Amino acid sequence: MIVLGIETSCDETAAAVVRDDRAILAERLFSQLAEHRPWGGVVPEIAARAHLERLDRLVADAMAEAGLAFAELDAVAATAGPGLIGGVIVGVTTAKAIAAVAEKPFLAVNHLEAHALSPRLVGELDFPYLLLLVSGGHSQLLAVEGIGRYRRLGTTLDDAVGEAFDKAAKLLGLGFPGGPAIEAAARTGDPRRYGLPRPLLGRPGCDFSFSGLKTALRQAIGEASSLTPERTADLAASFQAAVADALADRTRHALARFRRENARGRTLVAAGGVAANASLRERLAATAAEAGFAFLAPPQALCTDNGAIVAWAGIERLKLGLTDGLDFAPRPRWPLDPAAPKALGAGVKA
Repeated sequence: MIVLGIETSCDETAAAVVRDDRAILAERLFSQLAEHRPWGGVVPEIAARAHLERLDRLVADAMAEAGLAFAELDAVAATAGPGLIGGVIVGVTTAKAIAAVAEKPFLAVNHLEAHALSPRLVGELDFPYLLLLVSGGHSQLLAVEGIGRYRRLGTTLDDAVGEAFDKAAKLLGLGFPGGPAIEAAARTGDPRRYGLPRPLLGRPGCDFSFSGLKTALRQAIGEASSLTPERTADLAASFQAAVADALADRTRHALARFRRENARGRTLVAAGGVAANASLRERLAATAAEAGFAFLAPPQALCTDNGAIVAWAGIERLKLGLTDGLDFAPRPRWPLDPAAPKALGAGVKA
């Protein structure tokens, strides 16, 4: 079983060909960082145009590397949401056209499900498992009970953690994207120099909040006489440590709840772009071990947006006969757990 996966939900244009034995036969990715860096963040219209300009060539190159014609595919999968709707439309339209011409099934993949299932592309992982999904647009704790079966245990009340990293990096003058910039600066910093808050630390539940931490960082910067390289490194390290403490605390609560509600499954998975942060991985691994759970995170290349995890999610769905019609409408919002109660905060990403 071989599936072509297409990803265009944000600022990565990607295509990959994946086989059901977990072999990535070909992969192509164009990162739009240069296009968005002058603006300090992703500009939706620029992203959509870049997808439109690059995607056809990336798909052709991936298919050529795999040595396959479209007729030899078993299906075509594309991220159909959630995401920046202009970019999502580009990817979905391209995938539908290929599927129609090649007379192959079309698979509308939820971008969050692609991340949720990404560790199963790396190796054997049985359901259920607890997922911490952390990225620029999402901060969620989910019980992954099967394909299409997700229970949300917690979400963000305001900023997603990746968004908070981007804003923190901008405040510190470190550029875009913020996550890698903060991580690099923090390596030489003192995480104890600035007493930044740990939002919701110790409170019941599994929800996150990062807007107050961002505000505290802004205040700490304002109180500094100047942003020397040393102060910048210390502020970055202090911010990253506060995020790690907050994520560990909320995840600890989720691990306890997951254990109560699931007779099987003792694995914590971290996925999404922020899960590529080595310091956060180390902290989460320790948190999982304290609770008697194994810890698993996909390789860094599979944490960020890419076509391989979309193709793999398509394979998982295709095995169950879960295909979609060519009338499927792209979705800017598409929660994995539609039944989950809405968080009390504003700006929650679904």
